[in-house]
Amino acid sequence: MRRRYLLALYVLAGCASPANKPLLPTPAVTPPPAQAPAPQPVTPPTVSGDQVFDAWASEFYGRALNAGVSREVLDRELEGLTPNPSVGRLDSRQPEFSKPISEYLKGVVTGGRVTLGQQRRSAPYFDAIEQTYGVPREILMGIWALESGYGQIQGDNDVIRSLATLAAQGRRRAWAEGELIAALKIIQSGEHPRSRLKGSWAGAMGQTQFIPTTFTSTAVDHDGDGRRDIWASAPDALASAANLLAKGGWVRGQSWAREVIAPEGFDWSLTEGPRESPSWWAEKGVRRADGLPWTEADLGAKAQLVAPTGADGPVFLLFPNHFAIRKYNNSIAYALGVGLLADHIAGQGDLVRAWPQETPLSLADRMTAQRALAALGFDPGQPDGVVGMGTRTALRNWQKARGLVADGYLSPDMVARLRAETQAAAAPAAS
Repeated sequence: MRRRYLLALYVLAGCASPANKPLLPTPAVTPPPAQAPAPQPVTPPTVSGDQVFDAWASEFYGRALNAGVSREVLDRELEGLTPNPSVGRLDSRQPEFSKPISEYLKGVVTGGRVTLGQQRRSAPYFDAIEQTYGVPREILMGIWALESGYGQIQGDNDVIRSLATLAAQGRRRAWAEGELIAALKIIQSGEHPRSRLKGSWAGAMGQTQFIPTTFTSTAVDHDGDGRRDIWASAPDALASAANLLAKGGWVRGQSWAREVIAPEGFDWSLTEGPRESPSWWAEKGVRRADGLPWTEADLGAKAQLVAPTGADGPVFLLFPNHFAIRKYNNSIAYALGVGLLADHIAGQGDLVRAWPQETPLSLADRMTAQRALAALGFDPGQPDGVVGMGTRTALRNWQKARGLVADGYLSPDMVARLRAETQAAAAPAAS
């Protein structure tokens, strides 16, 4: 089109009289815009020599740049970085036998931990922490004890190396990369050098074992020295833990849980089910094991009933504060451990109903039960040997359908019953 336009101008100019028809000017041609210089290629530093790890590092370098980590920090912290073989082994291990929850809790609530906690209850910083966040000091000491032995066992792993190893392995890549970027940004900010970022093999740091993103969003400078130091400052670490629980929904003045007694003939399929008031549970015959009345704060809360070791073991009503503890570690066993240890530090006695003697289940038994439930039409999810909520719900439904106590507790007897039923169901098909 442009060529035809110029040709027409040329013809008109040639036919016109120079006296009365000036030559038409040639239209100006806009030059093309100058091209921006091509970006320099991203060339990560040489790292380990491990092919898988180095391939991941090369890809991660660009993602970290885009997330706001400077080239200078990346070059310095990735230079010479190698995977940690022990981290890989720990992350992928699947124990042959799972520790029963009763054994775990017996190992958590020990006389030594209770004594140390009681000795530290009067530390001067607790008053201000309780007033600011509403979390009792005993709960904070329960977390402190479980996470680091009151600050004595924090872990000495290089968090950058641990998280890089987890990210390169790929099982939890997105999570590990997010934590690694957060750790690199802590270094980049100047708040702490890499030498300070020590912790567990999974990247948890300090006296209360915060992962880097939690440190960034939740850690506080309680002692007022100008930095958030969860490694060397107990006030900072404990106030940071209290801040995490407060953000997680901690309700000032309410219980975390109470041991209860259920009546004969109770419908155990209600375990891990509805969250209702203590009055609602009382209508079902559930009462406090210590015989005391409910406080006004607890009467206004919604609670869930759990039987961690089945109908023959201790039973609890879990209040919202239990679930706030699980923002720290989403495990019933962990939250019970923190709460029961806190109760003992506060001077409460043992549970009314003792923990039963449990038999550990092998990985094969756990997976056999999951496959049997699936084959019988009670979906537990992917068989993985982990007896989580999906497995317990499927088991309760199967137990209820078979007229059994539907407490969702997987015992050796339940494994044997499930195995026998699936074998009986398969026998006609085989014949």
